[in-house]
Amino acid sequence: MRHPPRCYNGVMPYQPTRDRINPEKIDTTPVRRPPWIRVEQSSGDIYTQLKSLMRRKELHTVCEEAHCPNMGECWGSGTATFLIMGDICTRSCGFCDVQHGLPRPIDPDEPERIAQAVKAMDLKHAVITSVNRDDRRDGGAPIFAEIINKIRAYQPGCSIEVLIPDFKGNLEALKIVMDAHPEILNHNIETVPRLFKLVQPQDHYEWSQSILTNAKMMEPDGLTKSGIMVGLGEEINEIKAVMHDLRSWNVDILTVGQYLQPSRRHLPVVRYYTPEEFQQIKEYGYQIGFRWVESAPLVRSSYHAIEQVRALNKTHQELNDRS
Repeated sequence: MRHPPRCYNGVMPYQPTRDRINPEKIDTTPVRRPPWIRVEQSSGDIYTQLKSLMRRKELHTVCEEAHCPNMGECWGSGTATFLIMGDICTRSCGFCDVQHGLPRPIDPDEPERIAQAVKAMDLKHAVITSVNRDDRRDGGAPIFAEIINKIRAYQPGCSIEVLIPDFKGNLEALKIVMDAHPEILNHNIETVPRLFKLVQPQDHYEWSQSILTNAKMMEPDGLTKSGIMVGLGEEINEIKAVMHDLRSWNVDILTVGQYLQPSRRHLPVVRYYTPEEFQQIKEYGYQIGFRWVESAPLVRSSYHAIEQVRALNKTHQELNDRS
């Protein structure tokens, strides 16, 4: 008997599924989007070429899997965020449109194909992220390290940002990634502590704290980064409290964007923040010491990533030259 591919309350489904929330128990009726939320249709010659390249090399991008609203803009400028270790996640976060279920075995040839794609695209900055692989004790950390090393071999001078899962707070796994020396270590906190079990039921705030704090301790000169979604029911004072936590963990870069509901089987949008509110969050972020803040309705974690690494590395070099 074939069971329906549904996943509610964090239970592993029999088949991979994008479903997260049971609309019969929670009102997930979409809220009408305000006029400042305008997602452009992805198109253009460069976008088409990159999509063709991804398919030829059998690669996944988080741009596609998560329906990123900036995909057209980013791909049109020749950048993309690679999604590694498959397209099936072991966790069931209520906001995410990536499939959830039992993942397939790791593809040993994936690092080579990604490095070839980075070279073919002539990228100056590559972003690598992954699904959660809780089926592995190391969370897939060695795959991140191998890809970093492969990209450096194929495309010297290309800076690399890794957006990693929390590895369940496993510092041995984190050290494997940090020993490969990515220019930016990114791990998204996503939401406020009060909403953690609703938004990401298998995650723990303490795991995120451990990853971000220890990443900076392992690589003091490296850049660390995190991101928050808003619109899930958090209060502004809770957002500011998380921002203070991130600064106390020495996080350099912060991204803040509006949550957009992928479907009626995902968490509903509680409210839309205005562009003015995002600007206030941005200004507050700089006031408390972030070195770079991206805060706007359609901001996602990799938005303007190359500008961040270039500007902050230049500033760091200038400070070293003065000393």
